Amino acid sequence: MNLVIDTAAPDDIAAIVTVHRDAANRLTSEFGVGPWSSRVSDREVARALRESRVLVARHDGRVIGTLRLQARKPWAIDRAFFSPANAPLYLVGMAVAPAQQRQGVGRRLLDEAVEVARAWPRDALRLDAWNAPAGAGAFYARCGWDDRGCTTYRGSPLRYFERRLVT
Repeated sequence: MNLVIDTAAPDDIAAIVTVHRDAANRLTSEFGVGPWSSRVSDREVARALRESRVLVARHDGRVIGTLRLQARKPWAIDRAFFSPANAPLYLVGMAVAPAQQRQGVGRRLLDEAVEVARAWPRDALRLDAWNAPAGAGAFYARCGWDDRGCTTYRGSPLRYFERRLVT
């Protein structure tokens, strides 16, 4: 698949919302309603573009995947699970259009996130993922991210992952 990974622009807002909506709908239809069923709005994506770095994966010019990188720690992240870092970056809001899942889109987005974090410069990337059947914990582990532990949120296991960027 010919992919281009770049920084999202305001013209991408509707496409990013669609990718998130379609991914949430697929997970909900397959696993039932859960935390993975939440949807993002145009306003939330517009705010993310202003406050963080949003990456998109494009195939033939169409947005088929996205993730967001932010310096501010998300509320669900518990620092106690992670190794010491002076300047971590947090990966949130990753989604790939269902028709393009399992084709390397997510892995390419993660690879680009690592490069962006190194250039920022940051010394670690951190994220949380639902470890329930609808979650992506196994995906991050396959991509080489370090499993840093698990907690429970809203009745579902939330797993923390980290990627150290310095040795």
